[in-house]
Amino acid sequence: MIKNIFRKKFFKKRQSGGEINPEDIFMDSSNLPGLDTERMEGTFDRPISSFMEFLPLFVLIIVFSIFSYRLFTIQIQNYDFYKEKSDNNRYNAKLIIANRGEIYDRNGEILAKNTNVPYSDILKREYIETPGFSNFLGYVSSPKKDNLDNFWQDTYIGKDGIELFYDELLTGVNGKRIVEKDVRSSVESENLIVKPVPGADLTLTIDSALQEKLYSSIRNWVNSKGFISGAGIIMDVNNGEVFALASYPEYNNNLMTNASTTEEKKEVAESLLDKRTPFLNRVTSGLFTPGSVVKPFMAYGALNEGVISPDKKLLSKGAIVIENKYGGPDTVFRDWKVHGWVNVVEAIAVSSDEYFYQVGGGYQEQKGLGITKIDEYAKLFGLSTPTGIDLPGEISGVIPTPDWKRINFIDGEWRLGDTYHTSIGQFGFQLTPAELVRYTASIANNGKLVTPHLFLSATSSNELSNKELINQFNNKVWNIQNLNLNQNSLKYVKQGMKNVVLPGGTVSQLNIPGLDVAAKSGTAEIGVVKGRVNSLMVGYFPYENPKYAFAVILENGPVDAPGASWAIKPVLEYIAENGEQYLD
Repeated sequence: MIKNIFRKKFFKKRQSGGEINPEDIFMDSSNLPGLDTERMEGTFDRPISSFMEFLPLFVLIIVFSIFSYRLFTIQIQNYDFYKEKSDNNRYNAKLIIANRGEIYDRNGEILAKNTNVPYSDILKREYIETPGFSNFLGYVSSPKKDNLDNFWQDTYIGKDGIELFYDELLTGVNGKRIVEKDVRSSVESENLIVKPVPGADLTLTIDSALQEKLYSSIRNWVNSKGFISGAGIIMDVNNGEVFALASYPEYNNNLMTNASTTEEKKEVAESLLDKRTPFLNRVTSGLFTPGSVVKPFMAYGALNEGVISPDKKLLSKGAIVIENKYGGPDTVFRDWKVHGWVNVVEAIAVSSDEYFYQVGGGYQEQKGLGITKIDEYAKLFGLSTPTGIDLPGEISGVIPTPDWKRINFIDGEWRLGDTYHTSIGQFGFQLTPAELVRYTASIANNGKLVTPHLFLSATSSNELSNKELINQFNNKVWNIQNLNLNQNSLKYVKQGMKNVVLPGGTVSQLNIPGLDVAAKSGTAEIGVVKGRVNSLMVGYFPYENPKYAFAVILENGPVDAPGASWAIKPVLEYIAENGEQYLD
């Protein structure tokens, strides 16, 4: 039986004749005990196992247990965590960016402010549109958001100038607002929980009208006379307050802060690549060969050391010739013209190179200061030393010395000719306009080395502002160093500078009625290319009761171009015309 079933079930072959037997399509009754063979119908009964009976219940118990455990962890074990998470979804903390402090000039004119932008919670930082203010004001990087409206930079960051130097004062403290939303993320209410505290407002020593005048005059002279750049500074000789500080060319600080269009970003990129370096503040970070503007301190040193007397005259015949002891050509050190016999006051007034060759390095019977003393007196007047001005990136000048030459030249031997060139502000001599104006002021004020600065005061009307920090800056005492100068020696230096602007002096065009200027000009050859020079001018006024000192540099211009004295002249005339405002 089993064998037949096995054969039928597994080895059944279809007959080749094409007929189909009933047993091929009907169930075998021998295998189906419940089949009614007469009706060929019946029931098929197969018992269900015990495991299958309890499987649904088992699955249900597992699902319920998992659900119960999850509910327990959420509602009991991790209640605080999920409650906070739920609250965070419902209550969102929204950052309120604090206003940055505004910046004013000494007369209350606004130089940097914050303005509203439609549909934005970030105020726009804007600067005075008048040209000439960028290099000392600087610019900021504004707060920024990501695509999810979250701040990845949540404050204004000072990037240059006053904005960078006084960033701590100008920066406020951000606030916070709680926003309640419903399940559809619609705002139900807003509550301020932390008030934003604005930064302190700054008042600078700058006079906007004088600043505009100085910058425009330098810019016009540079562009019309073939120079590539220029800079200038006007400072109170008694306390170091800077009334004007100009560097040309400059960058656009409004674009640096707020450039958004393709055209604006292109303009920023072009300014960054400009070979004239508009981002360089030439007053504090530009080094220039000073030329003859060093002669006043050279004269003071020679008088103070007894190298010369006030009345002693030296012959300026147009050149000094130093014989070559080894049979080669003699070395010639030329004056810019023949001056004849001149004393120290006259030598300053006519700017005799030959006179200062002799008092600097000596010649024949005339004793010289020597390079060691030249270095000593230059440093006495603050040259090659940072001034301490409150702007970032200040660098200090260079006084050529034997040590300096050994470091910078393959043939490091110091020669007499090096001393001669240093005596007239050439060779490796390099100074900043900030150093020059402080040096000039120390002559005007009879020997006090002041610290140039732009900070005048900081204020805040907000009761939550950092009063301690504000008071710290307001109570700062700007350093004034007493040089203990020999007043008898100094008076001849001052007289020489006074005579510079009188008929017969080198810059008589600065003999401006009502101003009484004392000054010294300088022309310095640059590089190895002949015919290109730096033109410099330093001075102070009024002569009898000095109030202001100034320094101006025009960089890399034609040797025969009218120089820095002509660039400062319109500014001095403006001050004379407004004497009640500036001189009383």
